[in-house]
Amino acid sequence: MCIAVPGEVVEILNAERGIVDYGDLRQEVRIGLIEDLQVGEWVQVHAGWAIGRISKEKALENLETIREVYALVYDET
Repeated sequence: MCIAVPGEVVEILNAERGIVDYGDLRQEVRIGLIEDLQVGEWVQVHAGWAIGRISKEKALENLETIREVYALVYDET
């Protein structure tokens, strides 16, 4: 199974690279697949690539679901 994780673009380094904030982690990712990407937009990241835009509301909902699944799998409450 593959999963894309939502994050907020916090810095554009150049046309091919940017920094995405996942809430508790910042990571350099490849952004060349998305035209006219701007700081403050939310993206789905898979294998180090921003593969598509996502609304902030949907991104936060997805992050909460990921946290819930992680807590179930690793028995964290």
